[in-house]
This record gives sequence, structure tokens and C-alpha cells, in this order.
Amino acid sequence: MKIGPLYLDSPTVLAPLAGISNLPFRLLAREAGCGLVTTEMVSADGLVHGAAPTFELLRSLPQEKPLAVQLFGSDPGVMASAAAIAAAAGADVIDLNFGCAVRKIVRAGAGVALMRDPRRAEAILKAVRRAVTVPVTIKIRSGWERSGREALTTGTVAEACGVDALTLHPRTAGQKFSGRADWALISTLKQRLHIPVIGNGDIRNAGDAARMMAQTGCDAVMIGRRAIGYPQIFSEVACLLAGSPLPAPDPDLRFALMRRFVLTSVACFGEARAARLMRTRLAWFGKGMRHIAGLRTAAGRIGSAAEALELIEAYQRSGPAARGDAEVPAVISGAPCRPDRRSTAG
Repeated sequence: MKIGPLYLDSPTVLAPLAGISNLPFRLLAREAGCGLVTTEMVSADGLVHGAAPTFELLRSLPQEKPLAVQLFGSDPGVMASAAAIAAAAGADVIDLNFGCAVRKIVRAGAGVALMRDPRRAEAILKAVRRAVTVPVTIKIRSGWERSGREALTTGTVAEACGVDALTLHPRTAGQKFSGRADWALISTLKQRLHIPVIGNGDIRNAGDAARMMAQTGCDAVMIGRRAIGYPQIFSEVACLLAGSPLPAPDPDLRFALMRRFVLTSVACFGEARAARLMRTRLAWFGKGMRHIAGLRTAAGRIGSAAEALELIEAYQRSGPAARGDAEVPAVISGAPCRPDRRSTAG
């Protein structure tokens, strides 16, 4: 698949997930075969005003490329300036958020609010397109009502403004993530536009991704919530699209990903911050395993990389994923982790 001049080696895209699609997670997704990874939503105002936490979201490594930076905002000039900053920082694609339905974003006139303000939307699209030479994409929803009329209008305007590809999450602003995504609208939009259309919504497994592409004719799929803790979905999609059988479940791969996530987070953020992140994020990778509640509870007390790795080792030794053992090691079932503060960053 191509987005403008950019070639993707897989028709899969990691969704911009606030608080989730950070650099360590994007690296795992890319290693699993994701064709294009995307940052968390980045505030255009934050970039233009030099906010350090916002700039940190642009941190990248060559191993994750190609990388899309998703911007949100409501002022055409600010969005254009932010796009130029992101491109200068190494973004391969500038993605514009016209779909976020979070109340504070909508109140500020950004996100999905732009889908009912076509003049402002067009001004933003034109300003950003003039500001950068890298591909520009846009992510939208169905709009504010179920007919999808606003999605078709926004898509047509985006194409006319020189946008290189569009992602559609076919739920309304009011639905947010509830109800079912209307895949038929993806098909309608694909028939209407000449630029690539990326489908998003209700992809819970690789089979869903393949079915979406077959049913809608979309050029690629964007995967969000299912990828949390399970980046293997990108390799599974690639297998299905290539006509190959899916690999057998491998619990050891889950544990390897946990370790990789810990060590990469330490390298990116430092041990103290990485340890805090592991308290809530390590259990993502055990979703669906037996005794995951015990792992989640124990992870809440992680204070160092060594403790995180010890917890992973103890959980793997117990064999709950493979054998369903009734016994869970003390380190998982509630006893405090050993107070070892040594760093394992290397």
C-alpha cells in the first residue's frame, strides 16, 4: 500500500491511542509487522507553544519508521505550524484528528467537532497541506448522525485539499466506542474517493481485519484496542492476507513481549518512570491468561525493572497460561515483590 509516495510493507496501521501508543509500544507493533505506527494524539497548541511534555510525544527511533504523528487542534495556522514542527522532527506522515469525541476536545472545536464545521475543516486541511511536503492523512468518524453524510462530505473535501489517505471509524460522535461500527460506510466512502481509505472499528482478531478488507474494499486496516498488549495481531493479519495459516498460540511469546516492553520502556523513559508505567500496563500482555487478576494486583507494587522482570519470571514458571495451575506464586498472589532496586537497563 502507498500513502502518497510512502510505501507501506503491510496494509496495517496502529491507531493513535492516548496514553498507550508511546514509543516502546510502537516499537513492539512495528516489530510484529505493523505497516505504519502512529503516535498518541499530539496537541498542536502544545507544540507551537513549546510545551515539553507535548514535544516528548514526538520522540522516535529509526526502528519504528515509518511513523505518523497525529495532531489535534482547531486553528488552521496553529495546525500548520505544528505540522511543520512534527515533520522537522522526523514524522513520515502527518495525521489530522477529525474524529476524537472526548468532550474537552469537542468543546475546543477540535476532533469530531470539525466534521460539522466544514469551512474550518477545509481551512485546516489546506493550511497543513501547504506547510509540509510529507504525506498528510485524516482520521474521521461517521459524523454526528448515522447516515454518514458528514463523513462523505469531509472525505470529498479532504481529497480536494490534497490529503493523501483517509481513515474512517464508522461510529457517530455520540456512539464513541459503543454499539457496532458500520462497515458499509467504509465501502461507500471507498467507492466515492480516489485516495486510499483505511478502515477502523470492531477488529477483534485477524479474521475481522481480513473480512473488513474483503467486504469494504478498503486499502488497509487500522487496529487500536485489540493491539493493546497483543501486537502479534499485526503478524497474524499478515499471515491471513498472505493465505498462510495462523501460528499456534505461544504463551512464551507473551512473556518475551512483557520483558521486551519492560526493557524498552526503561531505555526510553528511565527506570523510575518505566516501573510506574508497568504497574498498570504489564498486565495488558496477559489478557486472557489464567490468574491475570493476580498478576495485575502484584504489578501494582512494581518499584524497579528487576521487580517487573522477577514478576514475569514467576508468572511464567507457574505455567497458568499453559496448564491452568491452581497455585500461583507468592510474588503474584499478593506477597510484596523483593525490594531490589538495581537497574537492568543496558
